[in-house]
Amino acid sequence: MDEISRLKEIMVQLRDPQTGCPWDLKQDLSTLPPFILEEAYEVVDAIERNDTDDIRDELGDLLLQVVFSAQLASEDNKFDFEAIAKSISDKLVRRHPHVFGDEKFETDEQRAAFWEQSKIEERKEKQKSEGDTSILDSITVGLPSLSRAQKLQKRASKVGFDWQQIEPVFEKINEELQEVREASPEELEEEIGDLLFSVVNLSRHLKIDAEEALRKGNQKFMRRFQYIERQVEKNQFTLEQCSLEKLDQLWDQAKEAEKK
Repeated sequence: MDEISRLKEIMVQLRDPQTGCPWDLKQDLSTLPPFILEEAYEVVDAIERNDTDDIRDELGDLLLQVVFSAQLASEDNKFDFEAIAKSISDKLVRRHPHVFGDEKFETDEQRAAFWEQSKIEERKEKQKSEGDTSILDSITVGLPSLSRAQKLQKRASKVGFDWQQIEPVFEKINEELQEVREASPEELEEEIGDLLFSVVNLSRHLKIDAEEALRKGNQKFMRRFQYIERQVEKNQFTLEQCSLEKLDQLWDQAKEAEKK
């Protein structure tokens, strides 16, 4: 038995009504999304740490979520693991006619243009079958908000709803920032949302992935704050005993230490 088949058989046993695991038996497709998201982020974290063993293990955890989802769907006679594999295999072949067909692309731009056009055609077919009326309908609601904002903006830009120059984007951010300054307490959440959406727009125009940028910003904050904690502990103080001025000095030291 190959390892994929073994994994699928293990999942079947875990879901056996008589001898399976009580926790696994309680699950359905609606309960899995939090685990799928968590495992996906743990894969990304392992890759960013360049930890080969963790990358392997976390990819295994993510694969388990695919197999688990397929088993649940199969029990409801919706689809199975083979249908998932067939769907992605068909899509890869369809979107790579230069590899699996006779199509010739001379540049990366031509390949990218074909890929985007293929996605557009697939969306049109899906809209016909599912009754979608907006070009934005197929963008997943469950995406992290920064990623979804970037995808919404990118999709709208495909039909010309976008600035062609970078300067209006900066101006929009300044406008939204001023509106935050002037907002009432009841308006603040909405205005902060508009400001964040505008910053994502700037990120997109600069060809920066907003989600990745913020993830790296979070990591930087953690490194520098943990440096502060180490220095405070070394001097036998607590964070609460330090003034903001002292903590700011240590923050600047952390920044300088990163440059060395």
